[in-house]
Amino acid sequence: MHIYLETERLTLRRFTTDDADLLIELDSDPAVMRYLTGGVATAPETVRERYLPNILAGYEKWGGDLGLFAAEEKDGGAFIGWFILRPEDRLDEVELGYRLRQAAWGKGYATEGSEALLAKAFTELGVRMVWAETMTVNQGSRNVMKKLGMTHTETIPTPPDMERIEGSEHGDVRCEITKEQWEQR
Repeated sequence: MHIYLETERLTLRRFTTDDADLLIELDSDPAVMRYLTGGVATAPETVRERYLPNILAGYEKWGGDLGLFAAEEKDGGAFIGWFILRPEDRLDEVELGYRLRQAAWGKGYATEGSEALLAKAFTELGVRMVWAETMTVNQGSRNVMKKLGMTHTETIPTPPDMERIEGSEHGDVRCEITKEQWEQR
């Protein structure tokens, strides 16, 4: 197992080809997928044939420094979801995100994992700015962004493939934090 980072309660590790069922289960929960697909599950073949190969290819593309990482509880090793730290266009500007099982909600894991990723990005990886996006109506994720010290920089239209989701008429929010802002927290 290749450990990416550890926090007080979590281990983030690289996904492997054996993890498809974990991703399928996560993406099958309507509550988890509420603000992503309106609660529609991701087809298992899509996870196996497209998502997981793309995740594994990301480790190669970014030298293992960036990508999507499985999150497990240190106490017992239960899979709770994943965290992402990846570039869109520039290696010094990366996206932060997560998707957690319902059983992990309300325990502070999103904030704990995200804080550790910010620290790694700004102290080890040479990142200048980290951004995150969520639907305006996703108050839980917006609260995490606020706890991280991220600033709401813009409201953007909901992507066309998400327009049928309840609350999509309010758009999405983009929040950012720079290395300098993080250091001053």
